[in-house]
Amino acid sequence: MTELLRRLLTGAVYVILLLSAVFLSSDAFDFLFMVFGLACLYEYKRLVNLKGYYIFLAYLGLWWAYIYLINDKVLINMLVFLTIFVDCMLLYYLFSKKKKIHYTYEKFIIGLFYVGGGCIFLTMIPYKDNAFAKYLIMGIFILIWVNDSFAYLVGKTIGKTKLFPSVSPKKTIEGSLGGLFATLVAAYIMANYEHIVNPTQWVILAGVIVLMGSLGDLIESKLKRQAGVKDSGAILPGHGGMLDRLDSLIFAAPFAYLTLMLFSYVS
Repeated sequence: MTELLRRLLTGAVYVILLLSAVFLSSDAFDFLFMVFGLACLYEYKRLVNLKGYYIFLAYLGLWWAYIYLINDKVLINMLVFLTIFVDCMLLYYLFSKKKKIHYTYEKFIIGLFYVGGGCIFLTMIPYKDNAFAKYLIMGIFILIWVNDSFAYLVGKTIGKTKLFPSVSPKKTIEGSLGGLFATLVAAYIMANYEHIVNPTQWVILAGVIVLMGSLGDLIESKLKRQAGVKDSGAILPGHGGMLDRLDSLIFAAPFAYLTLMLFSYVS
């Protein structure tokens, strides 16, 4: 089996699984991202050499509390703040000369909020007043896929200027701009079919997702460099690990959630 065919088959299974969960029921979607979060945490632990299993228990407790128990806006805002604060710490790590995350408590906190918080906010985004907005979350997935696909195609075709060669040698500025443009166009088109947020808000949301998703991808690339590995795992043949597949989404999720909060969409 060729590498391209393997990638296509794995990608098709992944998309079918995701679509099935979204359109089957909100509980199926919740459960899927809880499992995805556990898989991403497992791969993160291996990348940073975090020992023990306490982070899984902490994640499951946090996920259960925020998905099924907590409706208080103050507590939700606290999780938004903590997750974005940890993500900003990772942005500092990305642009600094620091090569490794050394301390166990840093690895634990970063994993819990970067990976765990990202998966929790991905799960929370479609909910407003106990209704499940399946087309909104699918729209967000589509925006990420459009950005990744066009960034790859444009970069492969005309990309010459390296974006961040010390972390990700293959990414180019031309590819990133191509992905951004295609995603903004896709957002505007989706706004004509999904009216949960208006066209201007769709385009703003797309810009946030592209910017933060691209940074999330670079952060995971640096974590892999520090670990000396090409992929975070091997669960997805041709694509690497689950964290490789979701790195953009989980990093962008809290920023997308905050953007929707400012639009007064999410509860």
